[in-house]
Amino acid sequence: MKKILIFLCAILPSVVGAQTFETRYERSVHDLMEDVARRFGVKFKFDANVDTVGKQMPYADFRVRPYSLEMTLDNICKYYDWNWWKQSGNLYKIKLYEYPRRHEAEGKMMLDWLSSLYHNKEQWEARRDSLRREVRQRLELDAFLDSCVTVPDGSPSGKRPVILSKIRKHDGYATQNICIELTPGQHMFGTIYAYAPAKSKKLKAKSKKPLIVCPDGHWPYRYRKDEQQRLGTLARMGAICVDFDLYGWGESEKEVGEAAHHTSRAHVYQAACGYILLDWMLKNCKDIDTERVGVMGGSGGGTHTVLLSLLDERVTASAPVVHLASHFDGGCPCESGKPVQLAAGGTCEPELAAVMAPKPMLIVSDGGDWTSSVPTLEFPYLQRIYGFYGAQDKVRNVHLPNERHDFRENKRNAVYDFFIDVFGLDRSMLDESKIEIEPDDALKSLYK
Repeated sequence: MKKILIFLCAILPSVVGAQTFETRYERSVHDLMEDVARRFGVKFKFDANVDTVGKQMPYADFRVRPYSLEMTLDNICKYYDWNWWKQSGNLYKIKLYEYPRRHEAEGKMMLDWLSSLYHNKEQWEARRDSLRREVRQRLELDAFLDSCVTVPDGSPSGKRPVILSKIRKHDGYATQNICIELTPGQHMFGTIYAYAPAKSKKLKAKSKKPLIVCPDGHWPYRYRKDEQQRLGTLARMGAICVDFDLYGWGESEKEVGEAAHHTSRAHVYQAACGYILLDWMLKNCKDIDTERVGVMGGSGGGTHTVLLSLLDERVTASAPVVHLASHFDGGCPCESGKPVQLAAGGTCEPELAAVMAPKPMLIVSDGGDWTSSVPTLEFPYLQRIYGFYGAQDKVRNVHLPNERHDFRENKRNAVYDFFIDVFGLDRSMLDESKIEIEPDDALKSLYK
């Protein structure tokens, strides 16, 4: 009998006697969460901006579902605009509500709903056209382009030329900085990596080369080693690559401050950077093959890879890396500052990415971030869309279950293999040890 009483004490609320209709069955949130932890054998970690001190919850124990920890946490967290996230083992983290982030189960429900909207190529293309139109409108891209010093076709208006640095030659490739003024006093800063073979290969140098635009992600600035390795290696294999600073990062931070990155303006500004830069490169680099135009970026750069692929139909191949998920839109305002996910009655990143169909697309995912669901959730969805064109082989997924959120060697190798295949790059030139890692200042245009 003693053991039974101990068990009952462990699962019953510690203040049962104090709960009545007149008190709205109110309890301390702290005590309630402790009881929930005991009941389900879990632990809770509260984010720094989640404060339970002094908080009382009405009808507290009626929010508990003894058959479901997840439903219990939903009922508690939503009262305070919090959300819960499962971490490793039995640890759960309680955070403030984030509008771009959902649970994987919600992502599946979204993809199931989207899939019910189209059952053939014609229905999908009608939806695709609506997405293109409404995403552009919700991004307010055209209004932004109207405010630009550099007009939408990539040419400078007035007397503000595009600034190009001297060309720096390396082993099999060359680099050159590019600076374009977008709005008065605010510039896009980037670096071009171009194929530059030895003199003995002069004839080959005159052939048309593919262009790959590379939006950057939220890792250390684009001057970092792995980005130089990636773009330099692709250039050595025969491509022309160009990256650019995030708004409010790198040289851009000198003009607008770092805080500007965490604004809705960053979303449209970075989209415009890719849009105008792609246009300028196509119109001013005569050795680019317009039939081979790629976009490739990781993390937040993956968001803008998807966005640029949707906005500009001249893109012929796309490679978002450690980005794609039906349950996460990108947590930074530079990815979700404008409500593009509300387009066409509601959408998500996999559907926006599917606008590329049937053009080649690579999705790189891993087991250590939100892309862990790609092989079983997002990739089958994309295969269905590509199936409308009989082109399932044009979309591929490289999943690295034991890796985390980064752009390390295996992710870079996946990208190299993809562009070797779809753009015919020269695999014999794949050697990252040949890349010269330039100092940060060498890749800057105005603020060294």
